[in-house]
Amino acid sequence: MNSSFLADDVELLLKDISGMITPLSIEEREKKIQRGTHYCEMLPLEYKPSSKYIEIYEKALEVFSKSTAAAVGNVSQKIWKKKGKNVIIISLARAGTPVGVLIKRYIKQKYKVSIPHYSISIIRDRGIDKNAMKYILSKHNPKDLIFIDGWIGKGAIFGELKKTLIDFPEVEAELAVLADPAKLTYLCGTHDDLFIPSSCLNSTVCGLISRTFLRSDIIGSSDFHGAVCYEELRDEDRTYEFINKVESLFNLQDCFETTNEDCEINGPDEVKFLAEKYGINSVNFIKPGIGETTRVLLRRVPWKVLISCEFANSNELGLVYQLAKEKKVPIEVTTLKNYKCCGIIKKLADA
Repeated sequence: MNSSFLADDVELLLKDISGMITPLSIEEREKKIQRGTHYCEMLPLEYKPSSKYIEIYEKALEVFSKSTAAAVGNVSQKIWKKKGKNVIIISLARAGTPVGVLIKRYIKQKYKVSIPHYSISIIRDRGIDKNAMKYILSKHNPKDLIFIDGWIGKGAIFGELKKTLIDFPEVEAELAVLADPAKLTYLCGTHDDLFIPSSCLNSTVCGLISRTFLRSDIIGSSDFHGAVCYEELRDEDRTYEFINKVESLFNLQDCFETTNEDCEINGPDEVKFLAEKYGINSVNFIKPGIGETTRVLLRRVPWKVLISCEFANSNELGLVYQLAKEKKVPIEVTTLKNYKCCGIIKKLADA
C-alpha cells in the first residue's frame, strides 16, 4: 500500500486500489448512502483544506498536542501493563493508524522495545478484514494482539469488533483508544471528549490514505480490504508534522490510572436520547464527539451541529465552528452529558 507512513512505523495490510475508483462528491456519495449503497463501496473526493481551516488546525496542533501526548502515554502504559513486551498492536485504518504509530514510538522510548504495528480495515456492518487477521495470526500469538483506534464516539466500531471477532475466538476483542467519552472502555488515555488534531484532516494527516474500501468487483476473496493513496495531496501532507509534534511532548513518567468513572448516562444511551429528541430514526445519523463531528462536516452532508452549553464559543471547538461556517451548517447550543459537540447528518428528501 503506497502511503507517506514510514515502513518502520507501520505495516499497512491494505490493497492499493489507486486509480481503480472514481471518487464521488460529498453530496453524490451521501445520496447513494441514503439510497442503500454501503459507504465502503465508494470513496469521497478529498480537497485541499482552506487556508483559514489550516490556520485553525495549526493553532489546535499547538494547543492540544500536549493533552494528546498525555493520552498516548496513559493508554500506552495500560497496554504495556496488560500485554507486556510481546504485545502486537493492530490499528484500525485509518483514524487509528497515526495513533498506533504514536503508541509504538512511546513504548519504544519508555520500555526500549520495538513492537510490531499493523494497520487493517474494519467496516461497520461488514466486519474486520479476515484475510489481514489470518496473516497476522500466522505470525503471532493471538493472546498478544490488541486493537487501536483514535477514539470511541458511540461505540459502533467497538461493537463491530466484538461481533466480528467471534470468528477468531482466541483473540480478545479489546480496543484501546486515546479518548473514550462514551465511557465504554478502561483502555483509554482519557474519558474526556479530547480534541485530537489528527481527527480533522482526513488523508493529509493519515499517510495520504483513504478510508477503507470493500466491493467484490475490485476486492477479491483473497485480497486485503482496499484503500487509495491521494498522491495529488502530497504537498499538503501533515502526517509527520502531527506525529513528531505529539512525540516531542511525550512524558515518560508513570501516569495516573484513568478510571471509568460513574456517569449519569453513557454514550450509546445519550445518542438514543438525542435520536428521540430530534426525531431521527437511525442512530447512524448521529455522530457524537469532536472527532466524529469534524468528520460529519468534512465528508457527509450535515443537518446541524450540537454544541454543549459548557463549551459554547470555546477555543477548543474552533475547527468545528469554522467548518460549520464554511458549510453553512446551523449550530444549536444544548445540554450534552458526555460530549462537547455532536454532528447530525441531514436526511436527504430526494435521496
